[in-house]
Amino acid sequence: MIPANIDDYRLLAKKRLPKYLFEYIDGGAFSETTLRNNTADFQQVALRQRVLRDISIVDTSLSLFDRKWDLPIILGPVGIAGLNARRGEVLAAQAAEQKNVPFCLSTVSACSIEEVRQGTQAPIWFQLYMIKDRGFMDAMLERAKLTGTDTLVFTVDMPVPATRYRDIRSGLSGGSKLRRMSTRFIQSAFSPAWAWDVGVMGRPHSLGNIAPVLGENAGIDEFWSWLNQNFDASVTWKTLEQIRAKWPGKLIIKGILDPEDAKEASKLGADGLIVSNHGGRQLDGALSSIRALPAIADAVQGDIRILMDSGIRTGVDVVRSLALGADAVMLGRPWVYGLAAAKKKGVLDVLTIFENEMRVAMALSGCNKLTDIGSHTLA
Repeated sequence: MIPANIDDYRLLAKKRLPKYLFEYIDGGAFSETTLRNNTADFQQVALRQRVLRDISIVDTSLSLFDRKWDLPIILGPVGIAGLNARRGEVLAAQAAEQKNVPFCLSTVSACSIEEVRQGTQAPIWFQLYMIKDRGFMDAMLERAKLTGTDTLVFTVDMPVPATRYRDIRSGLSGGSKLRRMSTRFIQSAFSPAWAWDVGVMGRPHSLGNIAPVLGENAGIDEFWSWLNQNFDASVTWKTLEQIRAKWPGKLIIKGILDPEDAKEASKLGADGLIVSNHGGRQLDGALSSIRALPAIADAVQGDIRILMDSGIRTGVDVVRSLALGADAVMLGRPWVYGLAAAKKKGVLDVLTIFENEMRVAMALSGCNKLTDIGSHTLA
């Protein structure tokens, strides 16, 4: 099959990956209501089709956080994405650099921030959780500075991890360690191409940024156990003020769904916020990001740059997001599907698909450049 869209890449990823990894990427919290609504609600946003306009030139570039990018798209942070292809986060960062879009590395990446930075010429963004171990956090901020990271994405919607039924059923979590390990081993054996690429040729895996506290030989079970025990439920806006004071670069707050919280992010002095429900992986029943976006854009009135994620599957969705108030969007699952299916080429193909779909949607709605897109673009 020649993949034509993101759904095709999803199917290819499902065929190649062991079940526990695919379900981790693909699944959401509890009954997955918000996960489904994230994509379904985009379909309710109609665009105005315009005709007889000169759309011979369509410019998708933008200026964001003191740099010009070719697309209003960021490859967002995804946990253990580097296990979906050998040194996967490095490949994704290289693809992002080639397409001139930002790449944001997760705290819980498979490749360390130093390894990813060594594989690219341009600075990367870095995503950080509030961790109880403040020494680890301070060390991560320092590591980010030393690697030339200029943008910190601080995730605030995970004070406690949600239950994800698919991860329990697939063997990623739940049950005894022996059961989990045996289940994952059997699944990996039925994915021989992945097992050779990642499990054999990709070794050693040091679990990226967490390796200094876990040790080089720790596995996935130790990785998740440490992380789940270290999420900090006591975090407040006051805590975030301390991060703002320590971080000299751009600060983006990720996980905003409420207009009042958006105002707080702006008051804090953050440079941007991300309208996000964690891809439907946290509070099941929360608003879809596309439904939450307009009220947040109205609340901050341009005082802070607005990004959004969760549910974006086409270039048309990107245009819809911009029309409803976003400056740019973050992709999560789409780029990981591409990585799992075809490594760096898959990520490049996914970005090209989004770009081509964006150009068509912009042209047919009479928009020559991103600043032409607005509420008047909606039907």
